[in-house]
Amino acid sequence: MKSPIVANPVKQLATLLGAAALSLSACMAHAQAQWPAHPVRIIVPYGPGGAVDVATRKIAQKLTEQTGQSFIVENKPGATGTIGVSQVARSEPDGYTLVANDTTYSLLPYIFKKLPFDPHRDLQPVAAFLFAPMALAVNADSPYKTLGDLLAKAKSAPGTLKFGSGGPGTTPHFAAEALALAANVKFMHIPFKGAAEATQALLGHVIDFQFASTTGIMGPVQGGNLRLLAVSGDTRLAVLPKVPTFAQAGVKNFNGVVNWTGLWAPKGTPPAVMQRLQSEIAKAMAAPDMHAFAQKMGADPRYVDSKAFAHRLSDSGAMWSKVAQAIGFEKR
Repeated sequence: MKSPIVANPVKQLATLLGAAALSLSACMAHAQAQWPAHPVRIIVPYGPGGAVDVATRKIAQKLTEQTGQSFIVENKPGATGTIGVSQVARSEPDGYTLVANDTTYSLLPYIFKKLPFDPHRDLQPVAAFLFAPMALAVNADSPYKTLGDLLAKAKSAPGTLKFGSGGPGTTPHFAAEALALAANVKFMHIPFKGAAEATQALLGHVIDFQFASTTGIMGPVQGGNLRLLAVSGDTRLAVLPKVPTFAQAGVKNFNGVVNWTGLWAPKGTPPAVMQRLQSEIAKAMAAPDMHAFAQKMGADPRYVDSKAFAHRLSDSGAMWSKVAQAIGFEKR
């Protein structure tokens, strides 16, 4: 009589685990293919109305139109953007929570002794999508009609001209400090909770000038409430052809910085989701209405993929490291 065949429990378990893994993999692939299946949150780590907020709301509008799913912008300001960024760094890497930021992101390692997240381990760059010059703005009725006027005052009364920014270590703060180094003058820094709040202070004559991305201040400039004395970059803005570059205004060794806006996702976000998100951003940046929006804001509507964005972050960090050392910025 033949002995009964006894199933190998180890092989059975391996078979069951393999089937479960295949099933899970198939489910995940399906979920990724369907992304976005529900609303996506984009955290802006600054107050409403600033350059990052304005640019992010526009790209969110385009992504909503293109995918048929809502991309919702939420403002989480504080601590030079680290509060909002930290929230996203701790989020599930499923493509449903993203964070927007600008050049300030590459400054963070040089202004904080310890960050509540690891920029390389916890987050991955998705894409950069809007590039805007930095501009020096004054109130429309300011006595400083040219950059030369403002710098002459700074030289005659060191440390008395007040400029505002969204906080210590933000791009506008470091851009103003870089100008002071280049022109051999001293300014007084007045920090605010966000770039938009600094703009309100400028409109209210609380400060003398502001460095800001053109994306964030073009409204009051075109409305006749603010006046630009100079813009960064090599060429004048087509929308404001009378505003000189810093070099044309007499500061030859200062080119300022072009402020970019981009998106990050939690590390580990599925490649399929990243690819879909990047393709949608590229499509959005090629749209005629996005080009019209960018031109109106004095910006360049470019799409930079994750790899090129990572290189840009590295280069930007190296530049800001030099400025931080030159001004003796004390990390917090």
